[in-house]
Amino acid sequence: MGHYVKTEEHVTLFVEDIGHGRPIIFLHGWPLNHKMFEYQMNELPKRGFRFIGIDLRGYGQSDRPWEGYDYDTMADDVKAVIYTLQLENAVLAGFSMGGAIAIRYMARHDGADIGKLILLSAAAPAFTKRPGYPYGMRKQDIDDMIEQFKTDRPKTLADLGKQFFEKNVSPELRQWFLNLMLEASSYGTIHSGIALRDEDLRKDLASIKVPALILHGGKDKIAPFDFARELKRGIKQSELVPFVNSGHGAFYEEKEKINRLIVQFAGS
Repeated sequence: MGHYVKTEEHVTLFVEDIGHGRPIIFLHGWPLNHKMFEYQMNELPKRGFRFIGIDLRGYGQSDRPWEGYDYDTMADDVKAVIYTLQLENAVLAGFSMGGAIAIRYMARHDGADIGKLILLSAAAPAFTKRPGYPYGMRKQDIDDMIEQFKTDRPKTLADLGKQFFEKNVSPELRQWFLNLMLEASSYGTIHSGIALRDEDLRKDLASIKVPALILHGGKDKIAPFDFARELKRGIKQSELVPFVNSGHGAFYEEKEKINRLIVQFAGS
């Protein structure tokens, strides 16, 4: 079942809603959409959970406004979905940029209606290097990528996709991921890149008061494993499970293990 949820700014968000039971809300990465979670969507409803997949503004089937790609506004969009669908005691699961937005939601909205948090290869607490934080890309690297988006977005995204998986995946699966990326609005992709470059969630971590499960690939070339260590250090009730031989796409590369851990964590 698909829902169309209006935010306070009158932006319409598409939400996939499948199954029954405890809701698990999935926030996708940059610049993908909820369909990236196909292999979770297929399994979780069979195991007694309600899959809620949000297309963030600018992505998938949601509206594509010019503005609002900062983490505060995206967190407010998540709040609108939770309020409209009357979700309670939900699990919030964010991948990459979605993980960063999940953290901002927990801080900005005091974790309202969320009982547990799952961070999948999260692009957090900060995606780029800065004083006191020597991890991730340089800000200049993001600026260079944004310039490349303006001249040849498909090739730039294809190059990004090459860094996504550490294990061998089929050419067709890579093409599918590229297709999901190309569904995004071009300016939304650029504006989200600016948010990834500039946002800093280090002060948000202490406000997370629910149990958190951190799942991260040891060979992640996009969001280095150092990010996961920083998240573990900053979130009081957190458990870190490394996927030693996986890359950024650990949720696919080790989908059976990921799904098992999600079910165990969400069901406990």
